[in-house]
Amino acid sequence: MSADAVARLAGERIDHRFKGLPADADGLTVGELAAQRRNLFTGGFTTPVLTLSAERLRHNLRLMEAYTERHGLAFAPHGKTTMAPRLFRDQLDHGAWGITLAVPHQVRVARAFGVRRIFLANELVDPAALRWIAAELTADPAFRIICYVDSVRGAELMGAALGTSGRRPVDVVVELAAGEGARTGARTGADCLAVARAVAASPSLRLVGVAGYEGEVPDATPERVRAWLVRLVELAAELDGAGLFAGTGLEEIVVSAGGSAWFDTVAEVFAELPALSLPALKLLRSGAYVAHDDGHYRSVTPFTRIPGEGALEPAFRLWAQVVSRPGAGQAFLNAGKRDAAYDLGLPEAQVVRRGDDERPADGITVTKLSDQHAWLETGPGADLEVGDWVGMGLSHPCTVFDKWQLIPLVETDGTVVDYVRTFF
Repeated sequence: MSADAVARLAGERIDHRFKGLPADADGLTVGELAAQRRNLFTGGFTTPVLTLSAERLRHNLRLMEAYTERHGLAFAPHGKTTMAPRLFRDQLDHGAWGITLAVPHQVRVARAFGVRRIFLANELVDPAALRWIAAELTADPAFRIICYVDSVRGAELMGAALGTSGRRPVDVVVELAAGEGARTGARTGADCLAVARAVAASPSLRLVGVAGYEGEVPDATPERVRAWLVRLVELAAELDGAGLFAGTGLEEIVVSAGGSAWFDTVAEVFAELPALSLPALKLLRSGAYVAHDDGHYRSVTPFTRIPGEGALEPAFRLWAQVVSRPGAGQAFLNAGKRDAAYDLGLPEAQVVRRGDDERPADGITVTKLSDQHAWLETGPGADLEVGDWVGMGLSHPCTVFDKWQLIPLVETDGTVVDYVRTFF
């Protein structure tokens, strides 16, 4: 990844585009504002403002680096979670093989910041995007991209768009569906074999392995997820046994899976991968870990099943201010759907801050979000006044990050030490 490109983010000017930042910082560069090390609560920041804990981000990065190393896994965390090149760099610096993405725009962002290994967890049939990727492969011999294919038609469309110009072929993996009614992917072994043969017949494509997403297994249980992963591993062996990886110049066969809810089962099954004709690249793609959350992923993370491996820490906190206290049992904050994710659970009131005093948000519950308001239900003992700041935990990082373009990175004492720029 290009350190210079990431460093240039510090040269962007602060202005009205960025929610929650101090008005008197307009015209400063991001780097200049970071160097001031302002305090979140006394430095002119306005509510609502989303923050990331610098300490917890560091912890999560180190934990997943150690976990993947311990289990012999390569790691390509899903970048669509954050779309933050600064965090891509941190993930790569902590041992990631590359970055996973989902659509061509996201690939363009990653390439603009010099990411050289990309796993595109989607079938790509857009001719313009394929031609751009082919040009990137030609321009940068060190660039590698791997993408899904799940149909003969898809392989044919990819081949037609790429042509037969003699350029480096695009590497593809056959996507195995997680079951009937699941999202994408070839449904049967015969379908997978037909797709693989179509890829092998195309001079502009190269079959490099198999992949899928166990998070789509219907009515997922550990047993069902494990059974699907075993089938994925068996598919890799079947395609290898059919000679479909031979003679292509491959150095390794890719076997990839892994969202943020079942990576422990992925690690277990991938450890049982039978010997193939080439070494296997066992590629995990979990992305939500970097910020984790206080809702959905807190409840489903494998670390609850494997506590001896460590624990992720939620890094988000959304600060909002009490702007109305119309009755003893009700209050309203100035943050709503435009600021907080709500697709996998409402925000969780955690702390109340009044001046320099910070205390637990006892008896305070977020019950509803409007566009720009959070509805609070307050119990008899809740100490809450207009003007108080309320810090909330959030659920689902993927739909939190995309609401904020520039996010303060905060140390435990409230010092803002940097800013994370997103590109959605």
